[in-house]
Amino acid sequence: MSYKSDIEIAREADKKPIQEIGARLGIPAGHLLPYGHDKAKLSQEFIGSVQDNPTGKLILVTAVNPTPAGEGKTTTTVGLGDALNRIGKRATVCIREASLGPNFGMKGGAAGGGHAQVVPMEDMNLHFTGDFHAVTSAHNLLSAMIDNHIYWGNAQTIDTRRVVWRRVVDMNDRALRQIISSLGGVSNGFAREDGFDITVASEVMAILCLARDLKDLEERLGNMIVAYRRDRSAVFCRDIKAEGAMTVLLKDAMQPNLVQTLENNPAFVHGGPFANIAHGCNSVIATTTALKLSDYVVTEAGFGADLGAEKFMNIKCRKAGLVPDCAVIVATVRAMKMHGGVARADLEAENVAAVKKGCPNLGRHIENVKSFGVPVVVAINHFVTDTEAEIAAVRDYVQTQGSAAIACHHWALGGEGAETLARKVVAIAESGVSQFAPLYPDEMPLFEKIETIAKRIYRADEVLADQKIRNQLKDWQAQGYGHLPVCMAKTQYSFTTDPDRRGAPTGHSVPVREVRLSAGAGFVVVVCGEIMTMPGLPPKPAAENIRLDEAGQIEGLF
Repeated sequence: MSYKSDIEIAREADKKPIQEIGARLGIPAGHLLPYGHDKAKLSQEFIGSVQDNPTGKLILVTAVNPTPAGEGKTTTTVGLGDALNRIGKRATVCIREASLGPNFGMKGGAAGGGHAQVVPMEDMNLHFTGDFHAVTSAHNLLSAMIDNHIYWGNAQTIDTRRVVWRRVVDMNDRALRQIISSLGGVSNGFAREDGFDITVASEVMAILCLARDLKDLEERLGNMIVAYRRDRSAVFCRDIKAEGAMTVLLKDAMQPNLVQTLENNPAFVHGGPFANIAHGCNSVIATTTALKLSDYVVTEAGFGADLGAEKFMNIKCRKAGLVPDCAVIVATVRAMKMHGGVARADLEAENVAAVKKGCPNLGRHIENVKSFGVPVVVAINHFVTDTEAEIAAVRDYVQTQGSAAIACHHWALGGEGAETLARKVVAIAESGVSQFAPLYPDEMPLFEKIETIAKRIYRADEVLADQKIRNQLKDWQAQGYGHLPVCMAKTQYSFTTDPDRRGAPTGHSVPVREVRLSAGAGFVVVVCGEIMTMPGLPPKPAAENIRLDEAGQIEGLF
């Protein structure tokens, strides 16, 4: 049993050439575009050739509301994938790519941890295969073309006060949230209010993760609304004639990235929308391709089940026709203590009472996921400070909720430590008990969809939205967008919009600050409370501790 750092464990990995990993899934070497020896992109031609293959079982890994104590959702996703392979199932892991902003901020990387990691870890947490840079470039190409269009006569009669297409950068930079662009005189264009979001909040990122192929990608890009005229009619990306060039920039980024776990099992790492401000799932093309190549696909949705799982079910599954066979909710004893009111500094001491007090947060997530008709098993991600009494308290509570909780040791033991979980997942998935259905129908009005999520998932009493927001939703309804699902942008730390309210609160309100129409991606973004689409860095960002050592190896990245 090793307690080395994640990066030390990753460096010791016995990686196989990526062609060998591809061969495990029946992918010929000629259909892999290598990025070095240990990662490659999968050709569109091969993806098209396997669409008639049988479809494997889809397992969603989600979690309780995150706490500073850590839950280990990606670690569990990887550990479960390795465990399924250990018990004889051909399993593939599908996760998202990491954003540079959080990596240099406070969240850390997105490759798992301990002995349940995807490698190459350093590459994945930095530039990887350049997908995020391609999204950033494509997004900002459109920004440049909009301002250029206005400068050279504004044939589309864009109202410069109503340009809704903001710029993006893949970094946490609060200074760019609201800016004035085009200052400096006539030659620089028309000064206007502007701003930046983080790249993972870009509609281009959402489209990349929802598009079926390059043709679908280009059509969706063309459908994006970038501005409005004085008569309030929409100006689309296709009106600016930018979608073709954007698709060219995204051509390689559209191809899923194949890498491997520490146990040399295949993993697709592709796309990266955040779950608190976007839809929080890896790409449809990666998931659907993996399902055609595997018995089991283990995928994750970002943050807690109130965000990631809800959007996975209501947006991704709805759009792609996916049916999850089982959901795994990750919880830790430490997280239950924090939801039970224990301070982070006091988590080491046994506190069964606090565990029991925090368990209703887990219980609500179990109930919510089951409301989609998907069976649930709980993975207790084990920490060395956990006591048997604390684990038993979680296990006993989950049993009262009609599910099973299994202690997992994949961080320390890799796939071996999650075999019991894997066998339980297989038993559930192969029983065919899943009766998946989205939470609301397409035809439900947009505001009622928001209310449905707020009341049924968050357990709010009401949604607070001023008349301007309600009228905007009615206008979109009249324009033919009423069938779209809604994508809630909300704090990940609580069922409420207050990040400090842990546990399972009721009797609260959900204030809607803004709504944005993502006509290309195919959903309406609902910005709630104080959530920001451009995060800031913390007082002591992780970047302060990231450097190269004397041997040229990266230190401080996790």
